[in-house]
Amino acid sequence: MSTFTIFLILIVVVAFLLVVVIMVQNPKGGGLSSSFGGGGTQQLGGVKKTTDFLDKSTWTLATILLALILASNIAIDRGPASAESKALDPDAQTTQPLPVLPPADNNETTPATPDATAGE
Repeated sequence: MSTFTIFLILIVVVAFLLVVVIMVQNPKGGGLSSSFGGGGTQQLGGVKKTTDFLDKSTWTLATILLALILASNIAIDRGPASAESKALDPDAQTTQPLPVLPPADNNETTPATPDATAGE
């Protein structure tokens, strides 16, 4: 398995986790934080701490996702040929030579030019 494939799998896993964490949150305060109790002091971790955890995990997963995407660019196999752009190389041949045409056949008819038909 190549390094790029490993990065790709990690990116998909982190993106899925990020979607799950974002979907659990509710901007109106009714997501996972409200399912631990309606009010009072008997909440598991408290609403504020659950919201802090979800907020921190969202930022952490987003940072990890961005770092993995940037690191995967390094792992892309570019092959043995393309190390630099040929546009930057002054010695690189940019034009291809024209192909050599076979000699013209004398039996072919050539189209008449306007000058040739004017004298007839």
